[in-house]
Amino acid sequence: MDYRKEKDTIYLRIDKGEEVLETIEAVCKKEGVGAGYFHGIGACDKVILSTWIPEKEDFIHHTLTGMLEMVSLMGNVSTDRKGEPFTHSHAIFSYLEDSGEMALVAGHLEKAAISYTGEIVIRPAEEKIGRVFDEKAGIDVWKL
Repeated sequence: MDYRKEKDTIYLRIDKGEEVLETIEAVCKKEGVGAGYFHGIGACDKVILSTWIPEKEDFIHHTLTGMLEMVSLMGNVSTDRKGEPFTHSHAIFSYLEDSGEMALVAGHLEKAAISYTGEIVIRPAEEKIGRVFDEKAGIDVWKL
């Protein structure tokens, strides 16, 4: 991993074998980013996506392996209830089906391991955004 900070933007390169969200959170912690957004592209070889199932009030997890092009990653950074950087992101991946056709899969990103490189742009906000538990939603939401 390597990164460069320019004014209000952080350019982050994630290297082979590194996990995307852990790396983003580590850079945000080091740079004191308590809120912001990020986007990126790259290549992965193992991805875990999830989909929220309201009736079950739980996620279904989907694990994919092989050559996965991260064609779009977008998410935000806030701080969890302990004050640590927390990422919430969604991603779209393309892959080659056995038939030779390209396919897409998307969802809430849980984990993604880089197979070649990942290129991420982080835009920090001026002030921190925390998280608080919302009883109606049953999850932690932004505390604005």
